[in-house]
Amino acid sequence: MTHPPLHHHDHRAAIWHRPDELYTTGRPPWDIGRPQPAFLALADAGHIRGRVLDVGCGTGEHVLLCAERGLDATGVDVAPTALAAARTKVQQRRLTARFVLHDARRLGDLGESFDTVLDCGLFHIFDGADRAAFVASLHTALVPGGRYLMLCFSDAQPGDTGPHRVTRDEIVTAFRAGWRVDAIEPATIETLTDPDGIQALLATLIRT
Repeated sequence: MTHPPLHHHDHRAAIWHRPDELYTTGRPPWDIGRPQPAFLALADAGHIRGRVLDVGCGTGEHVLLCAERGLDATGVDVAPTALAAARTKVQQRRLTARFVLHDARRLGDLGESFDTVLDCGLFHIFDGADRAAFVASLHTALVPGGRYLMLCFSDAQPGDTGPHRVTRDEIVTAFRAGWRVDAIEPATIETLTDPDGIQALLATLIRT
């Protein structure tokens, strides 16, 4: 998603050391109030199934998308204000879903298994040890054969502000052990500030 003009290091610091500022100081550009079209299309095609976990769920639109389809859906985030907004939405829409304050790099601590994990804009903030921890965490949370569906900034996106631009090779490398790459395709992330959207990659990874 689009973020204020930050160097990559500063953006990661804002996410993990001051996560609530992204929601308490205004509406983040990625909080569009509806599901991303790429995930909506996957849901309509039946590719989001079983028990679903949304990592970095924000105010919960993708969790609610799953709940509307009768799926057992949980969202985790490190921003309490975002989770409070998500819980308000689920009550207003009279749906059943769960939102948990939790670090996505430690999903094993939940003690649960999921069939599908959704990620819109989380993978691309990680690098180095954090990225390795996140991928290992995903592997722990998914059942064998489970799907990790991920939208991230693509290296096709112009400019150098906001999150790191991810290449196909980076995805393949990050998931080289314990995973099968099913697809990596061009996609778009809609935001409030970019009328044409952000150039993205939509990846489907299968936990082996």
